Amino acid sequence: MPFSNVLSIVLGGGKGTRLYPLTKDRAKPAVPFGAKYRIVDIPISNCIHSNFKQIYILTQFNSASLHMHISQTYIFDSFSKGFCEILAAEQTFDSSSWYEGTADAVRKNFNHFRDQNPDYYLILSGDQLYRMDLREFVTKHIESKADISISSTPVTREQAAGFGIMGVDSLGRIVEFMEKPDLSKDISHLKVPAKLHPDPKLLAAGREYLASMGIYVFTAKALQEALNNEFADFGKEIIPQAIGKMKVHAYIFTGFWEDIGTIKSFYDTNLNLAVINPNFNLYDELHPIYTQRRNLPPTKFNYSTLSEVLTGDGCIITNSWVTRSVLGIRSIVETGSNLEGVVCMGADFYETPEDKLENKRKGIPDIGIGRGTRIRGAIIDKNARIGEGCRIGVDDIPRRDGDYGNYFIRDGIIIIPKNGCIQAGTVI
Repeated sequence: MPFSNVLSIVLGGGKGTRLYPLTKDRAKPAVPFGAKYRIVDIPISNCIHSNFKQIYILTQFNSASLHMHISQTYIFDSFSKGFCEILAAEQTFDSSSWYEGTADAVRKNFNHFRDQNPDYYLILSGDQLYRMDLREFVTKHIESKADISISSTPVTREQAAGFGIMGVDSLGRIVEFMEKPDLSKDISHLKVPAKLHPDPKLLAAGREYLASMGIYVFTAKALQEALNNEFADFGKEIIPQAIGKMKVHAYIFTGFWEDIGTIKSFYDTNLNLAVINPNFNLYDELHPIYTQRRNLPPTKFNYSTLSEVLTGDGCIITNSWVTRSVLGIRSIVETGSNLEGVVCMGADFYETPEDKLENKRKGIPDIGIGRGTRIRGAIIDKNARIGEGCRIGVDDIPRRDGDYGNYFIRDGIIIIPKNGCIQAGTVI
């Protein structure tokens, strides 16, 4: 089916409090992921593979590193009419406030969007891991003659308590929306009709409720009408209000999909990428995840033992034992170190011999993991300095969530922040 003009909008989120402290110095879409990528690479790659190359990213907090990544990575040729641009919150004669929510962010940029004269708006979340043919999604939207289409994933009753759940009729039209229904509430009437469920195996496994993925297609007219109010959020306000007033349809997606907007989901999803049979396959040559080309040297292993480990480019691992871990670009792991269940984001640069002499003079460790250090169950953000002989997460010390100055604990996961420094011999 030939497509009319589709404009893609990636919602970059607000302060990213659920991913703090990873979002302390960067926007949520710019958080490093999977050893070499950024979270924003996922929705953008899905758009590119679907040949939707007019893309805006909406954000407002700590957007400098996101700007740099986008400008250095997504450069389309002049013949494709494609672009990938960031729209940060700005003051105008009409508005002087920041984005108040997802819908408010789109509303405040509507003049920019209308300049492209799109027939359809594709609205995507910036903190999810999935691989979807968005052309099929838009095709189904056009065929159903819907005003709004919502991508949904089948979930069990237990999982439904954490999502917005949609009830659909026999034609796939959404007739009811319920936000995070408590397990004590009877929602059996919201089960998807069996004849609409595209995967009998998932249906047999109890995944018989449709959860909103926060991915939408709007006709141009429908989006303008839906935003003609002061509602701030799509999922909580715009969509529930539209049901009954507009033709709202569900698109059922049965592939892998994971929200990586919390520390625990971010950590678990990263580590799963390194297992033998991961839930999400990075090694798909036909549908790669695009990212910045850095021209880094290959990773070097010097007499080390590794099991279920994913590494980015330019790492140097020396005489160490690493298991169930993800090591980002330029990660340095010195001799005698032991890492288990560690997400290390690497570094933005290599230190020179002169830099290391200066570190010694200042009494601070070099960037990377020092000699003889043991780390378990932790996230090490970029440019962190972990001294020699440290023990992080390996001793029988209670992990109470909180902020502890040079480290944080979230969901029992120890986090060393960007540019953090842990002196030699520290026990956490």
